[in-house]
Amino acid sequence: MLLHDSRIGLRRWVLLFLVISPTFFSSAISGDESRVAAKKIFMREKVRKMFYHAYNNYMTYAFPHDELKPLTKTFTDSLSELGNLNLEHLPQNYNGSALTLIESLSSLVILGNYSEFGRAVTWLSENLTFDVDARIHLFECNIRVLGGLVSAHILATDPTNGLDQGIYKNQLLNLAEDLGRRFLRAFDTPTGLPYAWVNLKHGLMENETTETSTSGCGSLILEMGSLSRLTGDPRFEAAALRALRKLWSMRSPLNLLGTTLDVVTGEWLEHSSGIGAGVDSFYEYLIKAHILFGKDEFWDMFQSAYLAVQKYFRHGPWYHEADMRTGKATYWQLTSLQAFWPGLQVLVGDIAAANSSHREFFHVWERFGVLPERYLLDREMLHPTEKYYPLRPELAESTLYLYQATKDPWYIEVGESIVNSLSLYTKVEGGFASIKDVTTMQLEDHQHSFFLAETCKYLYLLFDDSFLVNKNFIFTTEGHPLPVRSDWHEKLPEIYTPTNWTYIKSEKQGKRASAMSLQICPADILMPRRGNAVHGIESACHVPDSCADHRCMTDDECGIDSTTCRQRSCSIAGYCGLWLFII
Repeated sequence: MLLHDSRIGLRRWVLLFLVISPTFFSSAISGDESRVAAKKIFMREKVRKMFYHAYNNYMTYAFPHDELKPLTKTFTDSLSELGNLNLEHLPQNYNGSALTLIESLSSLVILGNYSEFGRAVTWLSENLTFDVDARIHLFECNIRVLGGLVSAHILATDPTNGLDQGIYKNQLLNLAEDLGRRFLRAFDTPTGLPYAWVNLKHGLMENETTETSTSGCGSLILEMGSLSRLTGDPRFEAAALRALRKLWSMRSPLNLLGTTLDVVTGEWLEHSSGIGAGVDSFYEYLIKAHILFGKDEFWDMFQSAYLAVQKYFRHGPWYHEADMRTGKATYWQLTSLQAFWPGLQVLVGDIAAANSSHREFFHVWERFGVLPERYLLDREMLHPTEKYYPLRPELAESTLYLYQATKDPWYIEVGESIVNSLSLYTKVEGGFASIKDVTTMQLEDHQHSFFLAETCKYLYLLFDDSFLVNKNFIFTTEGHPLPVRSDWHEKLPEIYTPTNWTYIKSEKQGKRASAMSLQICPADILMPRRGNAVHGIESACHVPDSCADHRCMTDDECGIDSTTCRQRSCSIAGYCGLWLFII
């Protein structure tokens, strides 16, 4: 009895507490927000120190060469390694392309170091030259050097970034234009698909390989398109667009592409494909080109390609590889480059799918301490020869995108874990070293330029997004920001206004449509009310069944499955489902 009375008394006290303390829960929420805000400030400064530890060591031990070797505190001309630079034919005063400096320019602006940005711009204006006998990789040089110069030029002409407008006379743009002209010689093929390699001084070399990748010829439109918009010379965008259109015309009836091809014959050399190495940025540039230039052509390509990926590559939260001709799975493996995909899905509003995959990538990160280059999903083991982690940015990139989309503080925790792992396993006295083997954490003597261009940048923006406030940017695959400008749009995209259901009205009948076909975020589409509930769309490809109870008379009354993006069908019993789906 006493226990019963005490319980009654406790309930009374709780009720009284709730009556007289209505702000208790709001105060708790406010406290949580304060803790998150404090953590973001602390982590921002930690990332700032991380960036300058890498940058200052590069400037001390490697500049003006391309990249730092942090263990030995020496340098490597990595751009020359990518292109077999002929050292015998270089100018005597040539000391490298200062690749890491170019890659760091926009990061310096984002961190607010306008004075160092100005000094870097001045040095590059006075010293950088592309008139060298160097065989370079078109794709790498495009995303790293051309993209870095174009982005830095745009930032340099922004008066809010503190650069003396009287000193800057478009020198970076002039360098970018010179480099772009040298690129054009790589497009001299019967198909319009560019060679993977080109000599900056002499153009195409004798007996040059005709093999390239899907990314190599399908991920040039952002940088070369921007160069055309800035210079008024249409040749750069025209060359990149012709190559992209040709590549898209080579897709299979399933809307899938392969990984490698011949630029002369236009034939596929490798039919197995996925969302990782050799193909990744192709998908990325389709959606970002649509955002940047406003062409519905890019959207149409992306929509078909994205739905094909979801249909043939996706297996739960993972993405395997498949044969472009049949859609049959070929390799069941996770690669670190795939971790960009959740960030891409955020751009089309496919948040649920993005979150699902991102969490699986982070679980792998937690298991090994970093993200290994390749993990065999079917065997649940590391790839025997690809156990390394070269300071890649893709997981940090997707974490930033998902936090911006959801504001879920869990992503701040993910970012903190990434920063702590980098500091624990890769930081050395001379900078940040790559990991050669994630099972032993043995280090490799290489600090890649993208660590400063992307990894540090995305982590910094995760904790401090003030650079993005009241501005619209897309980031290239190398993390270089390009502003979204209405005057760069040949035609502004059509405006799609969400209604309270997913039907496009026509004169004859209603047509069910997915969020992607409507070009709006799935979260913005609400289904008709069922009782008192309003149901949102589950994914970008999801088309609901006609009836809420999934009853049907014909296949036309069934929609598209939200997970597999496959057409549902009507069973003999009269219910919609994946009855015809055979693994």
